[in-house]
Amino acid sequence: MYIVINGGGKVGSYLGRALADKGHHVAIIEKRAEVLNKLTEELPTDVLLIEGDGCDVKFQEDAGVEHAGVFVAVTGEDEDNLVSCQLAKVRFNVARTVARVNSPKNEHIFNALGIEAISATTVISRLLEEEMSAGEVSTLHILKKGRLALVEMTLPEEHCKVCNKQVSELELPGNTVLVAVIQGEKVIVPRGNTVMAAGDRVIAVTPVEQEEELRRLLMGR
Repeated sequence: MYIVINGGGKVGSYLGRALADKGHHVAIIEKRAEVLNKLTEELPTDVLLIEGDGCDVKFQEDAGVEHAGVFVAVTGEDEDNLVSCQLAKVRFNVARTVARVNSPKNEHIFNALGIEAISATTVISRLLEEEMSAGEVSTLHILKKGRLALVEMTLPEEHCKVCNKQVSELELPGNTVLVAVIQGEKVIVPRGNTVMAAGDRVIAVTPVEQEEELRRLLMGR
């Protein structure tokens, strides 16, 4: 799938790399030259980088938005995310637009316009209502401008190294917090004496750079 991202900050950079690693074709629009230079050094060479304002039709044209299956806006400004998503929908007929919403009070505006709005507040609420997506490991949202990732992992049925252990016994990476453990129909807010079992879904917040270490610990790989 071809995916265009407006915003090349920490969120956009992380998202671009994750999507490219999964085999998607990715373009990032970023108006700050210094950020674009950093992206050039950090991202795979097949990620298309466009210097310009994602709210401008010219730069969306340069990014080939008309060919995109998804347009994602993750700048730090809700207004820019709204305008760029609307432009992609109306001018280029992009079927799916997704926006990072920095202020939860703006979320209803995005939804009313048919834009999928994602905010940290909403994601956490849905987690507690057991509406998260399935998958062994999936990054659900990037918090605090990309420094933290909210992730979901399903503990393996076999060779589970953390199963039948108390949370207090686990050597979690620094600044990592277990948010919830889903056991069947039951949602548990984990404490030190909480014991996890094979097949449990674990929700955690961890620094982006330690996500892989957390995966290895919980998945036993």
